[in-house]
Order: sequence, then structure tokens, then C-alpha cells
Amino acid sequence: MMPSVLNITALHDTYRQGSLTPSGLVNEVLQRIGAAHRPEIWINLRPRAELEEQARQLAALLQREGEAVFQRYPLFGIPFSVKDNIEVTGLPNSVGCPVFAYTPKETASAVQRLEAAGALLIGKTNLDQFATGLTGTRSPYGAVPNPFAPGSITGGSSSGSAASVALGQVAFSLGTDTAGSGRIPAAFCNLVGIKPTPGLVSNRGVFPACESLDCVSVFALDVADGWRVLSQIAGHDPSQAYSRSIEALGPLCREVSLGLPAPLEFLGDHLAETAFRSTLEAIQSRKGLHIQPVDFALFRQTAALLYEGPWLAERRASLGDFHLTHPEALDPAVRAVLSRRGEPSAEETFEGLHRLEQFRQACRSLFETIDILLVPTAPTHPTLAAIAEAPLERNTELGLYTNFVNLLGLCALALPGHFRADGLPAGITLIGPAGADHRLAEFARTLEPLTHRRLGISKHAPRIDSEPLAPLPSGERSVRLAVVGAHLEGEPLNWQLRERGGRLVQQTRTTPRYGLFALRGTVPPKPGLIRLDGPGSAIAVEVWELPIRRYGEFVAEVPPPLAIGTLELEGGEQVQGFLCEAWALQGAEDIRAYGGWRAYRQAGRSAT
Repeated sequence: MMPSVLNITALHDTYRQGSLTPSGLVNEVLQRIGAAHRPEIWINLRPRAELEEQARQLAALLQREGEAVFQRYPLFGIPFSVKDNIEVTGLPNSVGCPVFAYTPKETASAVQRLEAAGALLIGKTNLDQFATGLTGTRSPYGAVPNPFAPGSITGGSSSGSAASVALGQVAFSLGTDTAGSGRIPAAFCNLVGIKPTPGLVSNRGVFPACESLDCVSVFALDVADGWRVLSQIAGHDPSQAYSRSIEALGPLCREVSLGLPAPLEFLGDHLAETAFRSTLEAIQSRKGLHIQPVDFALFRQTAALLYEGPWLAERRASLGDFHLTHPEALDPAVRAVLSRRGEPSAEETFEGLHRLEQFRQACRSLFETIDILLVPTAPTHPTLAAIAEAPLERNTELGLYTNFVNLLGLCALALPGHFRADGLPAGITLIGPAGADHRLAEFARTLEPLTHRRLGISKHAPRIDSEPLAPLPSGERSVRLAVVGAHLEGEPLNWQLRERGGRLVQQTRTTPRYGLFALRGTVPPKPGLIRLDGPGSAIAVEVWELPIRRYGEFVAEVPPPLAIGTLELEGGEQVQGFLCEAWALQGAEDIRAYGGWRAYRQAGRSAT
């Protein structure tokens, strides 16, 4: 039987127990979709026969590989949906406009990666036409009502993607985000929405809204699931013009400086303001948090560029002449946006680009004073009727805290917050500089117990998981470094590795040629590892991978009598690692018999 809440861990547990098969999952998902009577969520479901054939293939894998299948295929048997501007072979790509629909020759890069990881694509979901809008109402397939209150909006443009996850029809979904389309629907559907650094995920196979700004985004029930999905789709794609290798910033393991817009604006929506301030009060109970006001004028000025000059022209350019030759096929609000003004002159284009560079420089300076910017995801939550009355005005209001992010090259993570008094979800968004994706996710994970109370529309609370999130796979050059004491995972100085993007890759031992000593007078307590001329012991170590660009900075902080040298691991591999100068061993306790620093500490001994 399929679990009521479709998170990745729960689904994998049911597969392991034998209480769920991939074929059973397909049947249950299709039943849930039919029983919901929400046809406006889906534009195209994959044919049942095709889903059942893929389920049989997954079942054969599970039977052949057993437990190992979950390591080789991290998303084994996990159902997902994608927004209907993301190409999938065999399914039309309508981009929310049936007259425009075409059949793609290749599946989008992100979808290929997910399927290679074992995920099961169920179908394609509704959106604001041509991904132009934040409301989820600009579609000939119908507006997508909010899962919590049908009279309110789901948010867009990734409306169907978010609704399909919130209603428990799939475990996660891909959307796209140009101006907030991966964040607004997350807030209005009580989901996590991850909007990565531009270029981190390839846009190959995504029909563009603004190609220079578009990001593939992830909707999930909690941070851990969203991160697992992002980990599969992130990576440089040389065939896509705006894909790039991102220099990752490590998580913040100590104090966090959190910027807060001043003044905050909720457009007279007192329920939205009360929900945000309740969430903020809960967040302030987190230790090591410092909140400082930030002048929001920079972000307002940046956002104003989005529907002016070069970027509005870029939206039109992606459609060619279609908006001119088929005006009747366009949603009235989309048509109004695309016809807002004529083509910018060359002078106006460069003026816009120069202004944006000035704003980006100011933004870089700001993030030298704060670690993360915290904003309400949306200042208000309109009803469907309010959108119908003033579609352009209400849409502009919704983008207050989202429109500037991609223009400035930032990353963002939308996180559920405390609910409004009228029962509607409300959310917050964490915003960081380029490469801060891991930083935001780890920080968000520490906030979840304070802000995130239920998964989608269910009554289930998010699981509390203390396991750190692994850094994203990286193609950048790195150094393998063996640590033996205070830098081990869970020890006091481990943050020096994690904040620099370090990744634990191996727990092993040295060759039996080493001695280990508890040094005297070190704070925090540390051991000294030394290679012996004669027989020694095999000492437990952890091998971490550290980006080479951060390695020199790390080594410069290593205090005497410790130093970085070459260690020999069992099996003969040589890596960089901590060693100790011999003079410091005078009077130190010989602890090699314990086989490692952690065993020594767990034995209840204290280093002096």
C-alpha cells in the first residue's frame, strides 16, 4: 500500500518492506489523480500502458539488485510531474497554449537525469501561458484553484506542478522560475520550493520565458526531498548556453547574519503580515542568529527592470512572431504583458544592462554584510475573483519579493511558514548569493522544526532529520584531506571543512605505521598523529574532499604543533592529512591502543 504522504523516504521504506510495488504505485497515483476531480492540474498524463511498462522495468531492477537499487538509483520508483514548458519526448509541449503546441524530439536534460536516477514521470502540468504570470490563472486549460481554499489562487506560473505535490498525487515536481514561479506556488501550497543559482541546472529542453534568467525549480514536501532531487539535476551542461559551473559556498555552521527588508510591505493584508511575524518570532528562537534591517530599495529598483526594455523584449523574442500572428490564442493578460511597449532601442538595451550591473555590484556589497536575506515569499494571497478584477495589478504585487532574484544572479529557497488565520498557507523565502544553494538548504533544514508544521495538505509533520545534507556533486578540482581529531564529523572544528564546501568521502584507517597521542593544552582537545620508524598502529581517519580554491585558506589556519603532510591509508593510497611535530609529544598520552580519536573520547577519557 502506498503511504498517504509521498516523500522519498516513506516510499523507499514501503518498497523495502514489500508492501508496495512500482505497478501498485502507478495504479494508486492514477487513482488519486482521478479521485481528486481536479483536471485543470494536468495537461498531459503519460499513457497508462507506458507507465505500467516502466513500472515492470523498475520491479525487475528491484528483484535483481535488492537493497543496492536504492544506492544506484537514488530516486527509485518516485513519481513526479513536470511543468508543460519542459520537454518530454512522446508528449506535446504546449507551454499553456494548445495552438502553439509541438512534439519535442528530445527530453529535457533535467528530466533525463531524474529518470536515470529511477524516478517515474507521471505527466505534465498546467501553467500560466508561456510561463508569463505569478497567479496560475492565465491558462486555456483553466485556472488552478488553491488546494487549501478553491476560491484562492495556487500561484504561478508553475501552478499545476505545485498543486500536484501538495495534493499527494506525486512526490515532487519540476517547475521553472524566471520571476518567482518556483517560489510563489510553493508558498501558496505549503511546499518547499528550491530556485537554484542561475546556470546550476541546465535549461536544455525548457521552452524559454526569458532564457537569460530562467531556472528549473523543484517543488517538494520538505527540504531533504527537494535537496535530493536538486542533487540529481544539478551540473554543468556544455551544450546549453546559460549553464555554468557554480563555485559552491558551504553551509553556515556557526552564527548566521540574517537580513530583513526595511520596511516590510504586505499591501494591507493583515493576515499575511501576522503570519509572517509569527514565523519570524519562531525563527528568532534559533541560537546563533542575528537579524539586521536591510534597505529594500535596491531590490525594488532591480525588479522594475524585469518588464522593461531588454527583458520584456527577450520574452517576445522566444515566441518569434507567434504573438503577432495568433493574438487570439493568447490569454488576455499575457497578450497585455507582451504588447506593453515596442522593441527597445540599442541605447535603451545597453542602459538597462548597465543599470543591472550597478545593482549587481551593490548586491555583492550587501552580501558582504549579511549571510542570507529573509523575505515573505508573497506580500498577500489574492482570491481568484481579485485576480479576475485586476489581473496585471495583482500579478505585479505578487512579485514584490521575487522579481529581482534571477536578475541579480541569486539563489533562493521558499519554505513553509505559519499558516494564516484564514487557513491559507504562508511562506518565507531565504535568498543567498550565487553558489549559496547548499547554505540555504542547510539553514532551512534547521528552521523546519520551527516553521514547517505539515506536509502539503496532509496533517503529517515533517520528519526531523539531523543528518547534514551532502554538498551538490561538483566538477571543480579538489583535494583529499585525511582528518584524525577535532575536524572529524561531529567534532568541534568540523565546521572549518563544511563551511568551505568539504564533503566526507570515506571513513578508513591509516597503514599500521602510526602513533596517536592526546596533546596537552590544546583548545579544543586535539590528538597528534605521527609516523613511526618502527611498527605502529592503524588509526581511524576520515577523508574529506575540499575544493582546491579553499584549501590554502584552510591550511593557513592550522595551528602548531599540527601541520599538513602526506598520510598513507590502508590499501596504499596517499593523501594530504594532519600530522604533528615531534616536539609536542613530550608528556602527551599515547592513545594508539584505542585505534582513533573518537574511540578514545567515547571511552570517557579526557585529553589534557
